[in-house]
Amino acid sequence: MKKLTFRADEALIEQARLIARSRGETLNAAFRKWLLQYTGQARSGRELDSLMKRLRYIKAGRHFTRDEMNER
Repeated sequence: MKKLTFRADEALIEQARLIARSRGETLNAAFRKWLLQYTGQARSGRELDSLMKRLRYIKAGRHFTRDEMNER
């Protein structure tokens, strides 16, 4: 594992430590969890973009007007 150094407001760090402690984890563990989620969101977005590009050839048949799309 690689070590990183960050700078943040001391009060903010202490607040984050308290939250992590209340959840039974260290701030380090909470950050690693956040980093996995953060990178997963970017990956999911790229996967969706890739899927949409692959499905571009599909034609729905006709275009709907804004009013038609908003009908309930």
